[in-house]
Parts: sequence; C-alpha cells; structure tokens
Amino acid sequence: MVTNFWNNLPHGFTVLAPMEGVTDVVFRKVISRAGAPDVFFTEFTNVSSFASEKGRNNALERLDLEITKAPKSAKNSKNPDRALNTTPVVAQVWGKNPAHFKELASALENLGFSGLDINMGCPDRHVNKAGGGAAMIKTPGLAIECIKSAKSATSLPVSVKTRLGFTYIDEYKTWLPLLLEQNLSALTVHLRTRKEMSKVPAHFELIPEIIKLRDKISPDTKLIINGDINDIKHVQELSKTYPEVDGFMIGRGVFKNPFCFNKEYIDKKPSKEDLQDLLEYHLSLFDKRQKELEKRNSRYPYEPLKHFFKIYINNFPGASGLRAKLMECHDTASVRALLKSETTL
Repeated sequence: MVTNFWNNLPHGFTVLAPMEGVTDVVFRKVISRAGAPDVFFTEFTNVSSFASEKGRNNALERLDLEITKAPKSAKNSKNPDRALNTTPVVAQVWGKNPAHFKELASALENLGFSGLDINMGCPDRHVNKAGGGAAMIKTPGLAIECIKSAKSATSLPVSVKTRLGFTYIDEYKTWLPLLLEQNLSALTVHLRTRKEMSKVPAHFELIPEIIKLRDKISPDTKLIINGDINDIKHVQELSKTYPEVDGFMIGRGVFKNPFCFNKEYIDKKPSKEDLQDLLEYHLSLFDKRQKELEKRNSRYPYEPLKHFFKIYINNFPGASGLRAKLMECHDTASVRALLKSETTL
C-alpha cells in the first residue's frame, strides 16, 4: 500500500517548482547538493508522448529519478549531498487525453515516484494550443475527467498545479472549488492568471479567500502557494502570516539563489566559491548524464546548459564579462578551462 507522503511533511514545507528544461534529474541533484526542498517536482511530461511508441523513450528519460554514479563532492562544498531517494519526487504530467493519463498513472508507481501531479497552469502557448496546461481551465469537464482517470489507475497521491484563472482573476471562485471537489491530495495555486504570465506581482491578497475555499470544500487537501516566493526566509515569513497554508513552492527564486532552500543561508548569501563549486558539480553531473544517454542512443544537448550560467556567475566584479565568455563555449571542457584560467589571473 502506497502511503500519502503529503501527510508526513512538516508544516510550511517547501517544494521546488516544475520548470521545463530546468528541473530534470541533473538539476534536482544540484539543488539537492545546495540544500534540498521537502519535495521535488519533475519537469513536464506529456501523457500522450508516453502513450505513443515514438515518444515513449523521451517521456521515460524525463521521468528518470537518478543518474549513474554521481561525481564525488567537490573540495569546497560545505553542503554534503542529500540523496534524492530521501526526498519525495512527484512526476508532473500534462495533456488532455483521459486514457493517456490513465496509462501513465498506472506506470508511475513502478518507476519509483512518490506522487503524480497534473499541470493545469502552464502558460506556454504551444502547450495551451494542444489543450494542456492552463488551457484546461477553459475545459473544466475534460479537466475533471483527466483527474478521475489518473486517480483510477494509481494508488499514488494525485495533486494538481494550476493558476487563478485563464484570463480573469475572479475565475478562481469557480475553478478552484471544482478542483477541490476532486479530493486531491494537494493543490498548488500559482497566484496569477495565464494572461498575466509573470508580468505582474503575485496576488498574495487572495490567499485568505483561497484558504476559506479549501477549508470549506476539502480540508484534507494540502494547499501550496506559488508565485514570487524567493527563499526559505520568505517562506518562513509567509508561513507566519498565513499559517493555514501547508506548503510553499519556489520556482524562479532558485535562479537568484540555488541555496534558497538551505536554512544555513537564511541570513547570508552564497559566496563566489560556493557558487562556482556548485557549477563544477553541475558540469560533472552533466557529463555523467550525457554519457548515460549516449549509451541509450539518445542525447543530452549542451546548449541548454548555458541557461544555468547566470545562476552561478553573478554578483561579483567581472561576473558579466565571464558569463559572456562562457556563452561562447561549446562543451564542458572549454567551460572548465575558462574557469580555471580566470581563477589563475
């Protein structure tokens, strides 16, 4: 019997938000090193890709929970690795085909996941055009059918991540109750609409109303708030202001500070050495993952790695110039060579 891990988390628990092209098995390991949240989410996996012969391998790569033997801790690390298998990992999936939700849900337990989360908030126009993500807010009947299909096929706890609405803020008054009526294990609410994207501040003023809806309709559903949450210090402040909220999800805050979940960094910023040590670890993990996928006749492209440089190379004299040079590199070997040359100047 699978236990509902959501019920065993500390009050005010933390979650790393699912981010496309970011929260894969490598980056989750990096954040685990820097200071793990209480829950990890995967990046998005399309249920219809999993259901097709052509797309299944790619879907399974996205659902990898571990990589081959990780590199040893770097010499300057002050934060020992925390094994990912000690932190619950939730598979986040999207789509619009109830039968495909059922097929993937039935497979997740054997893949080692602690839970299944359905994305009903992604604002990406390609995802929305395909009927998934935030577009499900406009097809509530289908959304509920997808939830029920997933729940029928697994004993894993099923949760949903969504937004206040698609176009208008007030849509939350009918949309969130509909989701809460499905007896979800957890509900994550990004405090913006799809139309707002991340262009406006999160609507923290609506948290009390959302709490009331949860308490009235489904008091056992864990309520998680997302949007403009920066770090563990911010989480503690919000938890004190809104003690009825069960958990807090950090997304873009991790790009400002990869140590954002680490309580040892509440009142201090990571040093240049901390960040560059973490970058070296990321590079080592990248190489391991690349070799692992090559053995599967697949690939782990280098170019997306460049998006992460801004996390590690910032807030010190010469950082912008170094980042510009790093963006011209074409592999991890050239990145390492450049970093070494900079430290010996």
